[in-house]
Amino acid sequence: MASAAEQLAANLNFASLGKAEELKKRIWFTLGALVIYRLGTYIPLPGIDPVVFEQSFHGKQQGVLELFNMFAGGAVQRMAIFALNIMPYISASIIVQLMTSVIPALETLKKEGEQGRKVINQYTRYLTVALAVFQAYGIAIGLEGQTGVVTEPGWFFRASTVITLTGGVLFLMWLGEQITSRGIGNGSSLIIFAGIVAAFPSAVASTLELSRQGAIPPAVIVGVSVMSFAVIAFIVFMERAQRRLLITYPKRQQGNRVYEGQTSFLPLKLNTAGVIPPIFASSLLLLPITFSNLAGDGGTSGFLGFLATYFGHGRPAYIAFYVGMIVFFAFFYTAIVFNPQDTAENLKKHGGFIPGIRPGERTAQYIDHVLTRVTVLGAGYLAIICLLPEMLISQFALPFYFGGTSLLIVVSVTMDTVAQIHGHLQAQQYEGLVKKAKLRGKKK
Repeated sequence: MASAAEQLAANLNFASLGKAEELKKRIWFTLGALVIYRLGTYIPLPGIDPVVFEQSFHGKQQGVLELFNMFAGGAVQRMAIFALNIMPYISASIIVQLMTSVIPALETLKKEGEQGRKVINQYTRYLTVALAVFQAYGIAIGLEGQTGVVTEPGWFFRASTVITLTGGVLFLMWLGEQITSRGIGNGSSLIIFAGIVAAFPSAVASTLELSRQGAIPPAVIVGVSVMSFAVIAFIVFMERAQRRLLITYPKRQQGNRVYEGQTSFLPLKLNTAGVIPPIFASSLLLLPITFSNLAGDGGTSGFLGFLATYFGHGRPAYIAFYVGMIVFFAFFYTAIVFNPQDTAENLKKHGGFIPGIRPGERTAQYIDHVLTRVTVLGAGYLAIICLLPEMLISQFALPFYFGGTSLLIVVSVTMDTVAQIHGHLQAQQYEGLVKKAKLRGKKK
């Protein structure tokens, strides 16, 4: 007779979604929250002329603003109340993570469990407010510097802009937390995912229009489409790839009972850093163009102009630094989020060990050695994924949305959300199997 686990694996399918009432409520809640977010990306800031600003936005290279506009689903080019999106919250989370590994007090809080995580989350929210206020004030000054965009420049406009944009960030932060707790998937990731996906139709339409006008050859469109599917398949394969270390737990005795030894695995993901390295690398490389535009020279004069010219899309210097920074941030962020020393101590505390490796310091060194080798492959994978589309974008002036960073975010978030849906379906089917087993027991 098949075991409960085998029955569960055999019967797992999305047909059971109709019976999972709790899962359906979570999905509908998530969709409703994302609809609210999308509506907010069309509400312009008070005190500006959105038509004039959009014309100015499309009139020149915007650098890092173009990248953030992709994440915000077009909210930046419309200068909507959600123009900052949830990026200040993500930046604050990364900064707090870095500080946790440097400041002993924060590291102690991290080890205190749920209560410590609540305090760290509160610090993250405070830092989010500070970053949002700083960025919103910079946007207000930048808008006043553009001719015809602001109807009545002055301190009242700056104050209203800071309050509106900061309020938008805090609302999205709260909305993301609600999606995580009451919906399905990671709320912050889904908000960025929704912004990128919402802009795909317009990006495809503009690309096809350029092809119709003869600016882009039809063969390039077909090649990009085939490449996109190949890249997506490659991302799925690499994101699921793991290096599993065998962990052995020896035979132990509690009272009069003897428990047999067990084995498990310590999974080391090929890409532990996720999408952070491409985002950081892109942001830093696009900063010269951004500052040149804010300075009013359009990126053609001075030191910033020199950087904007020689570090443009597809230039050798841009490609070399892009790959170098992706590799650097891949190793740097992996070192922050995964500590081999803590892992080795936890294994030793619970009696686990890697066969042939002495527990303690030797185990930490071995895990660090394996993680370094795995991260080399992960960094190379990220560089390939981000570099190929980047060269096509520079060669044929394709939209930003076809870049490797956007595809990486969309595929990763989709995989994570589908995994959570599978988890809810498994739990629902497992409960059904337990109820059936209880009924059979009563009949006997």
